[in-house]
Amino acid sequence: MMDQEQLKKVEAFIAENKGKRKFTQSVELAVNFRGIDFSKTDNRLNIAVALPQGKGKESKVAAFTDDANMVQKLESLGARIIRSSELPQFSSPAKQSELLNYELIAQPSMMPQVAKALGQFLGPRNKMPRPIVGDPEAMVRGATKSIYIRSKGKYLPTVHCMIGTESMPVEHITANMDAVMNELIKKVGKQSIRSVYLKLTMSKPLKVM
Repeated sequence: MMDQEQLKKVEAFIAENKGKRKFTQSVELAVNFRGIDFSKTDNRLNIAVALPQGKGKESKVAAFTDDANMVQKLESLGARIIRSSELPQFSSPAKQSELLNYELIAQPSMMPQVAKALGQFLGPRNKMPRPIVGDPEAMVRGATKSIYIRSKGKYLPTVHCMIGTESMPVEHITANMDAVMNELIKKVGKQSIRSVYLKLTMSKPLKVM
């Protein structure tokens, strides 16, 4: 949990930097680690975090599925449906980029097809879909509130994630930050956190820990 001094620092930082762009900036967290070799499979991060105050903006969901019952349910929830027969349409960079506007979920049996068709594009961007397990409605709700923290690239000792937008109350942003940090500490231990920085999309970073 943030102490009052840290909270005031974050509040002043966001107040100073918000509203300076023609779009609503995201609030992003960068966490640097020490003493962990992320090139080892067991050490790599792959954590879903449900942000208690949400992301501060609406998220659209796209689902890869051929299952008729699942299609009907997910369409009723407003999800975009992508069937296996449509995967070849996503061979162009323009079509692939469309997917970055969605939170992606997939029928488990379609995961290999999605990985083959889109893994090279989605994987490096931390956008591979989550398999649909259990209640699809809960998956859609969760996708709009959850973020995913994954080791990527050359497995450098750092991760970045979105924790809200500049339009959210500071207390909501810090609550989301606490949720992320709690999950990371559970995974790696507090002693492995070297430093934590906060930034808006177009701002310089602020060291908060």
